[in-house]
Amino acid sequence: MIPRYAPQQIAKIFSDSSRLQRWLDVELLACEGWAEIGRIPVEALSTLQGATIDAERIAELEAEQGHDIAAFVAAVQETVGDAGRYFHLGLTSSDVVDTALATQLRDAAGVIDADVDSLVGALIEQAERHRLTVMMGRTHGVHAEPLTLGVKLANFVDEVRRSRERLAAATAEIAVGQITGAVGTHASVPPEVEEHVCQGLHLTTAPVATQVLARDRHASFITALALLGAVLERLATTIRLLQITEVDEAEEPFGQRQKGSSAMPHKRNPILCERICGLARVLRGYAMTAMEDVALWHERDISHSSAERVILPDACALSDYIVRLSTRIVEGLRVKSEHMAANVELHGGVVFSQQVLTALIVEAEWPRERAYRAVQALAARARDDEGSFRDLVSVDADISAALSEQTIAHCFDVEPYLAHIDETYRRLGLSTTTPQRAELDASTPVLAVEAGLAGGRMS
Repeated sequence: MIPRYAPQQIAKIFSDSSRLQRWLDVELLACEGWAEIGRIPVEALSTLQGATIDAERIAELEAEQGHDIAAFVAAVQETVGDAGRYFHLGLTSSDVVDTALATQLRDAAGVIDADVDSLVGALIEQAERHRLTVMMGRTHGVHAEPLTLGVKLANFVDEVRRSRERLAAATAEIAVGQITGAVGTHASVPPEVEEHVCQGLHLTTAPVATQVLARDRHASFITALALLGAVLERLATTIRLLQITEVDEAEEPFGQRQKGSSAMPHKRNPILCERICGLARVLRGYAMTAMEDVALWHERDISHSSAERVILPDACALSDYIVRLSTRIVEGLRVKSEHMAANVELHGGVVFSQQVLTALIVEAEWPRERAYRAVQALAARARDDEGSFRDLVSVDADISAALSEQTIAHCFDVEPYLAHIDETYRRLGLSTTTPQRAELDASTPVLAVEAGLAGGRMS
């Protein structure tokens, strides 16, 4: 992964030095296992445990031999003298590579999980803050009925939590080691050695292997990351849509010295959200590659190996990067509650049409078709700027004869849209006590607290 999108903790886990050290950890634990069953002398084990890694020597031997594990083994053997004949005893390359890789993926998943936890916390904070900040709900991109920004964000709390659960399950699948020797029969290395290695690395022992770990495990892991990316893309897309000039209800963070365009000083482009959307597409591509890696020839081939050297570290890095970026966006989200209120009131509250329809059906006992057509006609006039929908309803002869002034006024009350929010919040374990709400009507949402802004950069 290019440094721009590689968080330091993830980059360290997948660095060359980390990989070589993990290979050595697997090898030395195998030596310990052999020593426990008497195949390696105790004196030789003591010498082997003093083995060192010379990355330059390994690179030199790999250039000569064309095999990374063989070069690694040869270079390490040079550092331990005669005891080196016991190094890599009974093992094959995949024993070392797959088991060490499992520790890398597990550790990377731990970093990602901690950052997802921070994102969930940021979403919860904003959802609770804006629990009663009224705004337009939209279907097909068109005004539907009011909801609150808090409910909109509460949906993402739930989605990100599910993504976290999926990642935890996929991590358990991938945190598995295998030391089975050629074609997975344990003919050259007994199960006792395998179990010793896996216990030492805090990995589950694979019940069976074909010389390599089955790649459905890796595909499941990358797919979980890709789904997390898709959820964060939906969050970013939502903010992008709210930031459209004609909507102007929310903005991602924008720094005081930041430039939105090299040519147009007025621009504030949603570049952080757009970056998330772009990188989420890359993650989905990696998931497809991981699925293609599942079907290997017979007990093993290495058609998966070259692809995994790219997709596994990159997927972990990209996932953690967009999680952290999403947290920054959520924490610094600028909410324009006055614009939200104005959009609710557009065309004189035409979005309250269903409440007028329901009143005519239930209270005036009109047939549904008659009620629908009457309200639809008034809504069309309001949208054509022939008057406020509220006023058109109030002065309509048939409706005013059928409904009292009080009933008509109640049709334009925002309270029904807020009535069950607390139940949703309770289901999610969110607070229903803050913020305190003043009296509301259709044009007066709770004022949002605008968060501080952070800087950004182009993709």
